[in-house]
Amino acid sequence: MSIKADNLIWKIGRKTILDGVSLDAPPGKMLGLLGPNGSGKTSLMRLLAGLKRPHSGRVLLDRSDIGTISRRIARRIAFIEQHATTNANLRVVDVVKLGRFPHRSMFSGWTRADEEAVEEALARAGLAEKREDRWQSLSGGEKQRTHIARALAQSPQELILDEPTNHLDIQHQIGLMRLVSGLPITSIVALHDLNHAAMFCDQLIIMQHGKIVASGAPQDVLSEDLLRNVFSVEARIETSPYHSRPHIHYLR
Repeated sequence: MSIKADNLIWKIGRKTILDGVSLDAPPGKMLGLLGPNGSGKTSLMRLLAGLKRPHSGRVLLDRSDIGTISRRIARRIAFIEQHATTNANLRVVDVVKLGRFPHRSMFSGWTRADEEAVEEALARAGLAEKREDRWQSLSGGEKQRTHIARALAQSPQELILDEPTNHLDIQHQIGLMRLVSGLPITSIVALHDLNHAAMFCDQLIIMQHGKIVASGAPQDVLSEDLLRNVFSVEARIETSPYHSRPHIHYLR
């Protein structure tokens, strides 16, 4: 088991944002969260990352309540927020080194293990040649890859990403999704692009009004009725002759 949510309820004032949400992220797979704006995706991800506590229900990490293992969470789960940024004009390698912070004590020095983790993260994110570049000189796609490299330097077992492809051109969207889907860790990704979700995610959860309305493999979840009822779009869904994944054609 990886991350499991059990009957989560979370509110802002009297307004219920998440209402009885339960899920079980498949270990080593990519779980996609889909839903219209305001459906509760970001709130759910912050609960799963341990950044907020539910009003009722619980989040489990390998059968332990996430609220009781705060130190382990920092080493175990990496969370990349939708509007993640770095204000200082650091070098790429220095941004990535920040990912090692949870593994170091106040008095520990930089170790060989730290160095190896950073180098591996840079290589996996395709940033080895950009290591000396300054943050402000990077493209949007390179900045997002740098955030992912920083998360990978943390050596997480779970990676949570909130809308990671927002504001990227199509080339960088596809490249980033390929990168994340190829990682040998559990990933939970909130997405707007339904075709990206269908192409790269192993499992999908569809949310509406703070509840889960559908879950399962993309080919089992995505339907024309669901797109109409949840996303208010008319579409035709076809299955590629080369694989079982659905492709969505939007209709005018």
